[in-house]
Amino acid sequence: MKEILKLDHIQKFYGTGGNIVRAIDDIGFSVQEGEFTGIMGASGSGKTTLLNCISTIDTVSAGHIYLDGKDVTELTEKEIARFRRENLGFIFQDYNLLDALTVSENIGLALSINNVDPKEIGPRVEQIARQLNIADILEKYPWQISGGQKQRCACARAVINRPKLILADEPTGALDSHSARMLLATMQEINQKNKATILMVTHDALSASYAARILFLRDGKIFTEIRRGTDSRRAFFEKILNVLTMMGGGSDEI
Repeated sequence: MKEILKLDHIQKFYGTGGNIVRAIDDIGFSVQEGEFTGIMGASGSGKTTLLNCISTIDTVSAGHIYLDGKDVTELTEKEIARFRRENLGFIFQDYNLLDALTVSENIGLALSINNVDPKEIGPRVEQIARQLNIADILEKYPWQISGGQKQRCACARAVINRPKLILADEPTGALDSHSARMLLATMQEINQKNKATILMVTHDALSASYAARILFLRDGKIFTEIRRGTDSRRAFFEKILNVLTMMGGGSDEI
């Protein structure tokens, strides 16, 4: 498989002098194209900082991040916005939908910004909406739909531009358990059917069990990693819980 993301000895420091905090302390790993990877860790473990550095929202103090062979850490401020637009998809906990736009317009916005032919936008929006079971709400506004529908809309928006990497930051954090499971199943389907590469930060073992591989962070370092392989999701969930227990944390029930 093709290596789509590579982190090479990443470090991120905050503060100066004797008050330096190492949010990320020499982390390195790679993600293959089409892989669904989860990142877990307690609050303060460095997982959100890591995601922010990968997404170019934050900068590293040392090391390099490569996306499809391009060194993200060498991008200029002028290049960053275009890089994000053309290469990354985002799924946020709070949806980040625009209330003044319909669901269809929210999903197609990324295509419009990237100057895709308007004739192509409608069919592509309809195609991804059917796949995510939201075709019947395309003409509604975000305030007219449920939280689960909003998150599937955000998911459609993240994948419609066919990004090289989808970054999900606690995507189920604002959802009830039923909506959360539906979203996670949707993300898993997008990963398997669309070959989308997903990197998901989560504190929740249930969410993590939908991924194929989990990296566990503690104190800014990779504590360990596990892969699902041929395990059932329930068996993988139990393995995740075992690692969290070993690290001194817990999670929700399956």
